[in-house]
Amino acid sequence: MENILEINGLNKAYDGFALKDVSFSLPKGFIMGFVGENGSGKTTTIRSILNMAKIDSGKIAVFGLDSVSDTIEIKERLGVVFDSLYLAEHLNVKQIEQQLKPFYKDWDSEEFFRRIKEFDLPDNKKVGDFSKGMKMKLMIAIALSHKAELIILDEPTSGLDPVARDELLDILTEYIENENRGVLFSTHITADVERIADYVTILHNGKVWYTGTKDELAEGYAVIKGAENDIPSEMKAKLIGFHAYRNGFDALIKTDDLAGIPDTLEYEKASIDEILVYIAKEDKYEKNERHS
Repeated sequence: MENILEINGLNKAYDGFALKDVSFSLPKGFIMGFVGENGSGKTTTIRSILNMAKIDSGKIAVFGLDSVSDTIEIKERLGVVFDSLYLAEHLNVKQIEQQLKPFYKDWDSEEFFRRIKEFDLPDNKKVGDFSKGMKMKLMIAIALSHKAELIILDEPTSGLDPVARDELLDILTEYIENENRGVLFSTHITADVERIADYVTILHNGKVWYTGTKDELAEGYAVIKGAENDIPSEMKAKLIGFHAYRNGFDALIKTDDLAGIPDTLEYEKASIDEILVYIAKEDKYEKNERHS
């Protein structure tokens, strides 16, 4: 499969935080959920893709083009939706369209106003007075109107009501029906990822913890629980985010490591939310072990 986005060995250091050897790729025709706790490096990665942050080392290719030397051509073909509006809020939709039109050689005014009508957006109201859901739809309409082949969304569903979230996910699902397109969807609402993503990349402390298909992630990890004394010694070292409490324990484990599990222990498939929680617990557990 041809990749629409490739990141290889991305490193970017700030004071107190760094992306460390981040590598993942998104094939054409698919949606990737990009998840991780706040501060894991998702926004820094996106800023690096957009050439808004100067990377220390590594390579980023979008449409097979270099993210730095080919940045203008890439941005012609790229749509971006942030968690807040990046447009002049005192303007209405018609004025916004007049401002944006000269920047895109493939801008389609007819398509723009068709989308505005489809999304039930008023064309004579200041965009700063739009609801958050309306602002998201406006940014999507802009992306679709210059024929964006890759849409990158940074926490777009944060703060949206359930109806607006559902509408946005439907729009993305329709968009990706064209197999030459792709979507990178950064969010902390993992239910949205589980609903529409084909691939998942999990960032943790600036590193890639997992990247691959959503199905492989879902099949690859389980939550195990029971009495702590029933854990075989060779299995305990393989537990992730071990949490002991008065009546037992729970932890994350790779399904490949479940062989030989005693009947007294229970396990069930882990959700993406649970995986993120246990990754965070593992950090706390390791810190406690080091200081004990």
